[in-house]
Amino acid sequence: MRKSTRGQVAPFIVMDVMEAARAAEAEGRHIIHMEVGQPATAAPKAARLALAREMEKDALGYTVSLGLPKLREGIANLYKDWYNVDLNPARVVITPGSSGAFILAFSALFDAGDKVGLGEPGYPSYRQILKAMSIDAIGLQTSPDNRYQPVPSDIPPGLAGMITASPANPSGTMLDHAALEALIAHCHAQGTSFIADEIYHGLQYEGRAISALEVSDDIYVINSFSKYFSMTGWRVGWMIVPEDHIRHVERIAQNMFICAPHASQVAAIAALDARDELDANLRTYAENRKLMTEALPAIGFGKFAPADGAFYIYCDVSDYTQDSVAFAKEILENANVAVTPGLDFDPRRGGQTLRFSYARSTEDIREGLKRLAAFMSTR
Repeated sequence: MRKSTRGQVAPFIVMDVMEAARAAEAEGRHIIHMEVGQPATAAPKAARLALAREMEKDALGYTVSLGLPKLREGIANLYKDWYNVDLNPARVVITPGSSGAFILAFSALFDAGDKVGLGEPGYPSYRQILKAMSIDAIGLQTSPDNRYQPVPSDIPPGLAGMITASPANPSGTMLDHAALEALIAHCHAQGTSFIADEIYHGLQYEGRAISALEVSDDIYVINSFSKYFSMTGWRVGWMIVPEDHIRHVERIAQNMFICAPHASQVAAIAALDARDELDANLRTYAENRKLMTEALPAIGFGKFAPADGAFYIYCDVSDYTQDSVAFAKEILENANVAVTPGLDFDPRRGGQTLRFSYARSTEDIREGLKRLAAFMSTR
């Protein structure tokens, strides 16, 4: 049977690393996971209890396509709390994870053959989803001097859209208000739609993350319950769209997804009120970040932009390799530590970089750093 060219996308390399780590564990080896971009913690207790209660009294069938009104209102209240932004809940679209939000956003904004810019290094699935939708992903090489974030001069004319992430994956760096204002103004001036990926908001360590909604309403903002809310496998995210796009997006969502999982939406409503538990997770990440920032340079991985948020350190390892995939395999085999090759995030320079995640327990991070130090001492 024939296959479409849309399906000819590159693999998500970190998932291959996870599988290799799983196979090693099946052999009886103890692996420290610094590859995976997900919290080691469970969904908040209140979220799990709320779902258990609801399952006893509700069939949990389809919801309306834009999501449960109570959840949309709760997210609007979050924007008031975190950013002092007054948000109409009607603009909130509940999606099957942020991945569903990207598919909806790209479907709503772009046609086949359009060009969409994205900073490199950056989240690899932007590129692959765009390619699968016959949209041209234009990689923009960001500079270490700009902390791997795009600046207006990086954005060429002729783009239908531009995607930014703050805090970013893999670098963890953030855009401040002035930087976001400059990028959005540049995009608006040349008719380029602006999409802000804010999935790591809530996970920042020095100062707060700035939402693009503090700058403009004429943009798309994407977020999820996966990271700060510790609900990766629940597959529930959201998107903020301009008011004149609500019905446009709703029609697409009705046909593509019907709705996000009802059970996950119930849990998400309760998770919004579990901030004490979630902030305790953040304190663990802050401790892990401190350990990583201090230890990695001593180990030999000292070339990285200081991470403002998320739970990653993105290191230049060009002193040791030009093949990050092979280097990551060597580390897994000899140090029993799983790390992510930078090739996932930057097709041109990623052979010289590795991403280290510190989303696990502090005990795991200490042990992983100890193993990395021992491994590097033999090179």
